[in-house]
Parts: sequence; structure tokens; C-alpha cells
Amino acid sequence: MSIHLRAHAFAANPLRGLAGTRSSSAASPSAAAEALRALLDGADAAAAGNHLSRVLPFRRGRPLARSPDPPAPSSPAPPPAWRLAWLPPSRVPGVPSDVFVFLGSHGGEGDGEEAAAYWAVDVSELEGAGFAGAGEEHSAFVDLRTLMVAADWRDTDAMGELAIAGHARALLEWHNTAKFCGACGAKAVPVEAGTRKQCGNESCKKRIYPRVDPVVIMLVIDKENDRALLSRQSRFVPRMWSCLAGFIEPGESLEEAVRRETWEETGIEVGQVVYHSSQPWPVGPNTMPCQLMVGFFAYAKSLDIHVDKKELEDAQWHSREDVKKALTFAEYEKAQRSSALKVNQICKGAERGPSTSSDLSVESEEPAPMFVPGPYAIAHHLISSWALEGAPKLPSSFSNL
Repeated sequence: MSIHLRAHAFAANPLRGLAGTRSSSAASPSAAAEALRALLDGADAAAAGNHLSRVLPFRRGRPLARSPDPPAPSSPAPPPAWRLAWLPPSRVPGVPSDVFVFLGSHGGEGDGEEAAAYWAVDVSELEGAGFAGAGEEHSAFVDLRTLMVAADWRDTDAMGELAIAGHARALLEWHNTAKFCGACGAKAVPVEAGTRKQCGNESCKKRIYPRVDPVVIMLVIDKENDRALLSRQSRFVPRMWSCLAGFIEPGESLEEAVRRETWEETGIEVGQVVYHSSQPWPVGPNTMPCQLMVGFFAYAKSLDIHVDKKELEDAQWHSREDVKKALTFAEYEKAQRSSALKVNQICKGAERGPSTSSDLSVESEEPAPMFVPGPYAIAHHLISSWALEGAPKLPSSFSNL
């Protein structure tokens, strides 16, 4: 099964592209912040310049989502589709305006309409204060990984909402961890509508920007024997295999990181390195709120595997046919449907279900020996493009540095 996406999950954010913050009617962060401050201070819409503001609340890293039941019953019944639960600022009382984080603006292209400004805010501290958005019908705070698996990758609107939620979570988690200046230790204060911070010490005023942690992820290919190197970590669900990956160290190039990580984890020496694509990944640990996965094909110069057991549980060469079977077996639509139903139940007030990892462990009557991550992960597209479309042709400018 070959799944082609317009963009990777968490990419193609509609608030950040040419149709978003760069449109002629888009609000600047400072103008949007002034309008929001006026609304929070009790000014009417006219006094606030008729500015539209929509707020996405988060609680402990989870966005507020809604999942109404599907309309009329049909056969087969479509899974319920989740959407982000945007609220007006009046539904988020008691939060200072400088805590809101500007995500971008969208719309307002015709009839002189003004673009709407979109914000995110962490309401974790309002749990006992009667947060007004908590009673929104068919809505709940849902883990972003669960929403990721539940999103229909064929639905452009759903993927756009996922990208917005990922961007918002990355910024909010960065705000929660970057509270002090790394140069002098003074308190860091939000500026430019929360899109960056600045040291509050007048003698320092160091500018502080959102953190991005670059990670190389690579499919190592044995071209002569038509095989690919896949690995398992102990945290993986049973039978799931994926690409090698690792953080880039200071002072090394992307290509050097690919070769170093492959050698350290498997003892395989890599020669040619070919870029594939990249994906923002805002569902890592809170201390690394937004990783950037940079994907490569890497061509092996040696074949003997020596697994670093501190990093990996196992690593093996897999034939193209075995990888094709793994892609066929992984019934991603079934996993997406079950996750969408789980989100719907959570939004109806049911207790949170089991860990999202259970949704990734795709089962059938006869379990296959292996499967690979779903279409929401760049690893899936590295693996499937090699297995189903053949080894990439090396351009004249491939990296051999």
C-alpha cells in the first residue's frame, strides 16, 4: 500500500504559509496582541477594531479538541472526525494577555474582511478555577499523539488542524521550559506576542528564540543485495521496526551525523547520503518541544551488524519483499478508525483509554512478523518510497561530503 501525502504530518500549517500570516489582510503579532489585550480588558468589538481572535486552550500539553458524532448513519459508517475547539477570549478568563502565544492569522481575503488571529494558551493552572471552556459540548483535552493517529491523512483540513496543534504545543512547552535567561539568569519575558522571549534584565536584554532540536533519520540501504536496515528500540510496540535516528551534535554536518549515528548504533559504515524530506515532530518529550526530523537515504559500505544494546534492542537487514509485506499488513486505516473512535469517546466524557501505543500495534487474525510506523511518521515514507518505488536515483549533486 502506497500512501502519498501533500505534506508530512505537522507540516503545511495553514496559519504559517503564504495563505496565512503573509496575506495582505493578516494581522501582525503586535497588532493582534493589541486587539487581544483590548478584548481581555473588556472593550467591545468595535473598540478592538473588529478584530477576530480565536483561542486554543491547552492543559498539560493537550489541546482542547471536539469530536461530534457523524451526521446521518451510513454504511459503512465513517469514523468521527475531530477538530480543534477554538474559543473566544471571553471563554478563557483570568489569564494575562502576555501569556497568550500568537500562532498566525488566516482568512479575510474578500469583501474587506479582516483576518482572524489565532492564539494558544496554557490553562493548566486554571483547573480548579472553573475554566469556562471545559464544558464545551463534545470536547476534551486530548493527547496530541492520539490526535495524530486519529487524523485522517486524506483530509486536508484535519492535517492542517494537526499542524496548528503541533506548532502551538511546541511554542507553549518552550515557554514552560525557557523561563530564565541563559546568559545572566534573569527572568525571560514574552515579546512579539509570545513568538520569542527577551531577558528582563535591562543590562542584558538577550533575545531568546523558540528551540528546535534537529534529528537525522535514515534508511540505510544495501544496494547490491536489495535490502534495507531496520531497527527496534525497547520502547517500540511488539513487531514494529523503523529507521535509525539520532540527534545532531555541535560542529557536525547532517551527512556526518547520519554516518556517525549509523556507525555507533549498528557498526555499519555509510558512504553516499541522499536527502529525502523533513518533518517537524512536536510530540517528543517536554524538554525537547519540537524536534525537526531530517530524512535521508544512506548507502552502506559495510554489511556486518554490531548492535549497540544501550541504544537499540535489535537491527537487521530486511529484503524488499519482506518490507512490502510489512507495509501491506499494517492496516493503517483500521488504526486511524479505532483512534478516531477513542477521541470521540474521550470528548463525550469517557475516561482516557489505553496508551496510544496500543493503536499503533496493528493486529489481524494472523499477526505478521513485522510492521513499520504509520503514514504520520517520516519513517513510513522513507521505507515505503524505497520498498515500493525502488532505490532513489542518485542526482549529480548527491552528498558525499
